Amino acid sequence: MSITNSIAVLPFLNIGSNTEYEYFSDGITEEIINGLSGIENLKVISRRSSFFFKGKNIPIKEIADQLGVNIILEGSVRIAHEMVRISTQLIQAQEDFHFWSHTWDRKLENIFAIQDEISLLIAEKIREQFGHFEIADHLVQPQTENLDVYSLALKARYYFNRWNPEDIEIAIQLYEQVLTLAPDHVESCIGLADAYGFMATTQFMPMESAWAKAAAYTQKAYALNPHHAGVHYQLANMAFFTDCDFAGAVNHTEKSLALKPSYPEAQQFRSFLYMLSGMMEEARNHLQLALGIDPLNQETLFYKAYFFYRNNQFNKALEQLENCLVVNPKNIPALVVKCYCLLMMDSLQEAHTFVQEIPNSIMNPDELLGIQSLIHIFQKDEKKFTPHLTKLQNSAQDPIAFQAHSYLFLAYVNLGLFDQAFDLLENVLRFKSSIFLLSYSDPLAKNIFDHRRYPEFHDRLYPKVNQINLQPKNKTALLDVGIAKQFSKKLLDFMADERPYLNPDLSLKLLADMVEIHPNQLSWLLN
Repeated sequence: MSITNSIAVLPFLNIGSNTEYEYFSDGITEEIINGLSGIENLKVISRRSSFFFKGKNIPIKEIADQLGVNIILEGSVRIAHEMVRISTQLIQAQEDFHFWSHTWDRKLENIFAIQDEISLLIAEKIREQFGHFEIADHLVQPQTENLDVYSLALKARYYFNRWNPEDIEIAIQLYEQVLTLAPDHVESCIGLADAYGFMATTQFMPMESAWAKAAAYTQKAYALNPHHAGVHYQLANMAFFTDCDFAGAVNHTEKSLALKPSYPEAQQFRSFLYMLSGMMEEARNHLQLALGIDPLNQETLFYKAYFFYRNNQFNKALEQLENCLVVNPKNIPALVVKCYCLLMMDSLQEAHTFVQEIPNSIMNPDELLGIQSLIHIFQKDEKKFTPHLTKLQNSAQDPIAFQAHSYLFLAYVNLGLFDQAFDLLENVLRFKSSIFLLSYSDPLAKNIFDHRRYPEFHDRLYPKVNQINLQPKNKTALLDVGIAKQFSKKLLDFMADERPYLNPDLSLKLLADMVEIHPNQLSWLLN
C-alpha cells in the first residue's frame, strides 16, 4: 500500500472548561479511527499507537515518520450546555501543510450522526487529494441511540485503556452500569470480557473466577452479535488460555481477521499462534501487518521481540526486550523472555543476577522457581538444581499449577530425561494447560525436537486447521467499458457547459451528485 493512502488520527483535544470530558474526546477519536479502518486500501494507524502521542509536543513530520503515514488528522472537542463543537484539520505531513479543515456545531444528542459525518467527509477529502478507494455509505455504526449509555461506555473504555488494576476495576463498574441500562450493549460485554481477562492473566484476581466471568461475558456478546470481530478475538483467547484449544484459537482469530483485517490485536495473536506451531514465515507476515498499523504499541513490540526469540535471533530479541523494559520495567512477559534469551545465549551469570533483581511481587512463584532451576541446570550445578527440581515436582502435584508443569517439563528436557518429560506431558494435558502450548515448541526445549515421540505430541498440541482465505478478492471494475465511455462523455460535456470547476467549494461528492453518478464510480472513473 502506498504511504500516501495512510492516516493517523491523533487524540482530539478536550478544550472545554470541564476536564472531565476528556473521556468524550478520546471516545470520538477512537470512533473515527474505527470508522476509517473499515476502508479497504486506506492504512489507518490503530488507537494504541496514535494515543502514544497524547499530551506530547512533537512536530507533525516526526510523528508521521514514526507512524509511517502521509496524512495526520488533528481535532478538538468542546462541550458546553448540551452543545458540542468538533473542529478537525487534515495535514499533509511531509510539508506540514493543512489542506482541509472543518468545524461542526451540533446538539450533543446528535453525536452519533456527527461521528459518521466526520469520518465520511475525511475519507472523501483524502480520496480527492491522494487517489481512488471505495467509501461505504456509512462508516460509523452507532453502538446505541442512548446518550447516557454511550457516555458511560466511553468512560469505561477510558479507564480500561489505562491498563492498571485500579482503573480496570473502575471500568468494570462502569460497564456493569451500562448493562443495567442496556443489557444488549455488545461493546460493554466485550469490554467486561477483556477486563476480566486482564485481571486473570495478571493474576490480580483468582484466575479461575476471572476467566469464568470473562467466558460468561464473551458468550453473551456472541449471542448478541456472532459477527463481531471483537467477539471472535475474545473467543480465540478463551479457547487458548482456558481450554488449551489451539485449533479453536486459530479458527476464531481467522474469523476475527476476516471480519476486520485491520484489527492489530488479532494480527498479533495470529502471528503468535503461527510462531508456536513453527510456521515462522506466516508468523512474520501477520507480525508485519500488525506493526504497520500499530508500530508503537508495547504489546506489538513485545511480539516483535518474541518473534526474534522463536526464530533463534536472541541478540535481536534481547535488544527489543530491553526497549520494552525501559518503557515498563514490570512487563512480565518481557522479563521472562529476557531470562530465556540469556539462557540460550549461555549468559548464565547475567541471567542469575537478572533473576535476583526481579521483585518477587510481580512474578508467579513457580515461574521464578522454574527459571532458577533452569539456570542451575544449564550451569550443570547438581547441588543447586536438585533441591529446585524437588520443589518443582512438589508444586506440579497441583492440577492447576501450570507454570510448575511447564518448567518441570523443560527441566526434564534439559537434563536429558526425555521419557519423564513425555510422561509428564501426557499426564498434564488432561488439565488443559495452555502454558504447555508455549513450552513444547520453545527454543529451551530444542533438545527434544529430534525425539521420535516429538511429532506425535506436536500434532496433538498444534493440529492443522483449515484456514479461511484472507486474501482480498479480485475486484471487477465499477463500470464496464461501454458505460464508462458514456459517463466520460457526460462528464466532459457537463464540465464544458456548466463549468462547475469555478465553484471553490466543489468536491468529488458534489460533482457526482451533479452528473448523477455514485461518488465511488466517479472516483474510479477519474483515476
